[in-house]
Amino acid sequence: MIRLRALVFAVALVLPGCASGAANHSEATSPATGDTSGATLAQIYFWRARPGKVDEYTRYIRERAEPIDAEARRSGAFISVTTYQASDTTVPWTHMRVFLLRDSTQLRALGDALTAAGVRVEPDSVKRRQQSEYSASLRDRVGSTVVGIVR
Repeated sequence: MIRLRALVFAVALVLPGCASGAANHSEATSPATGDTSGATLAQIYFWRARPGKVDEYTRYIRERAEPIDAEARRSGAFISVTTYQASDTTVPWTHMRVFLLRDSTQLRALGDALTAAGVRVEPDSVKRRQQSEYSASLRDRVGSTVVGIVR
């Protein structure tokens, strides 16, 4: 737990300068699509891919999550999102998703905005449920935290 907290602190300190070094970059994460200088908060989610599922979960993020992220960002849900993949097997997570936010209003609305974007990307509720079940078979949530961005 101490190691996770130290990592979160380090990420918060270097996040604005390292976004271009992400493992997964999409339209939703590209610095060219949004000015990240207005970010004051980051919502960070930590996930651990299940054994043997790292590549499959990474592909799921690219093919399923990133289009939803892009739709949510276009609607103003957040400034940017970057997914980091750990190469250090001693950390408790394999994937860290960092959403940069303008303020606490965006933070409070993030979950609902991502859900709404998911509905717009895939209107069929049966397919959305199947995608949710599939993603749950690939990974487990390790935790989440909100950090302030220090400049």
